[in-house]
Amino acid sequence: RGGLGEAPPSTVWPADGQAAFLETGQAQVQAGPNQHEAAIASVAKVMTAYLVLRDHPLRSGRDGPAITLSGADVADTDRRRARQESVVSIAAGEQLTERQALEALLLPSANNIAAVLARWDAGSVDRFVARMNATARSLGMTHTRYTDPSGYDDATVSTAADQVRIVDRAMRLPVFASVVATPSATLPVAGTVRNTNTLLGHQGFVGVKTGSTAAAGGCFAFR
Repeated sequence: RGGLGEAPPSTVWPADGQAAFLETGQAQVQAGPNQHEAAIASVAKVMTAYLVLRDHPLRSGRDGPAITLSGADVADTDRRRARQESVVSIAAGEQLTERQALEALLLPSANNIAAVLARWDAGSVDRFVARMNATARSLGMTHTRYTDPSGYDDATVSTAADQVRIVDRAMRLPVFASVVATPSATLPVAGTVRNTNTLLGHQGFVGVKTGSTAAAGGCFAFR
């Protein structure tokens, strides 16, 4: 997203990968060549946060309800850590406010908290993923398929053009926009967590989400 002016000539698009943008105030997504379904890694968490905030709206400055973490959540975190997934440390009985859970999801990109939020919102991860896909369809994201709430699964695929659509909707939610613009936050057990988006505060960057896996390569949704 950003001020690239009118649709640029093809030479402006990156030579590798795929890209798209939406100019502020315009409705039409400008999509570069080579749009194809590809793994999107943790950029998938934009949809996760969007759904959570749509179902459990937070007013700016509010923390929202408390989510209590269980022994099963700790076991899930240990499994994910053993696979070298991106996680934050948690403890059984720990309480995270909705805002803190979103900070854990969106700043250090915690896969374990993506699963926690999915179960909190929909009762099960499978039901939450079904709602991610229904929402994608409703937004016209025709080349998108979510198979997990974190994006760790290589079968979670989308295009740059489709991701611009969900990023645009999420950034209209003031709490989402404020969280992704935050360089660091403090959680009860994990302590200080830092935003993986190191461009924040430089050259006008105010978000949004990084992602990287072997299958996805490097992914970056930004405003």
